[in-house]
Amino acid sequence: MSRQEALKAAEDAGLDLVEISPAANPPVAKVIDWGKYQYQKTKELQKARAKSKPSEMKQIRIGLKIGANDLDIKLRKVRKFLEEGHKVRLTVVFKGREMAHKDLGFVMIKKVQEILGDEIVTEQQPSMAGRNLSITVRSK
Repeated sequence: MSRQEALKAAEDAGLDLVEISPAANPPVAKVIDWGKYQYQKTKELQKARAKSKPSEMKQIRIGLKIGANDLDIKLRKVRKFLEEGHKVRLTVVFKGREMAHKDLGFVMIKKVQEILGDEIVTEQQPSMAGRNLSITVRSK
């Protein structure tokens, strides 16, 4: 069908002639209602945005002298966050004279990594920031 015939057919139908694939031989065009088409595309984009939520950064603070049971409870919370698709920053907080024993904080981080094991991927290696030793993890 020639270009003029296609334009005439679109005009008779009260619709628009839209070129779909200009690189094809012959070029492919479609007779559609352009306003309705744009509206549908906008609605699809809004639905896609609503479904995809950005992952948040959750933070769990752990004291240096935490008990085994308390640590298990905190790690259960970490697992829950990871299942929901969030990243988790684990922070070991040093209080008072505990700063003299930074090595115990690194041991605590290693212990947490071993307990979580294959469930996590370490995004940020342990780093000190003031009185806090933190590590960032995400699920595999």
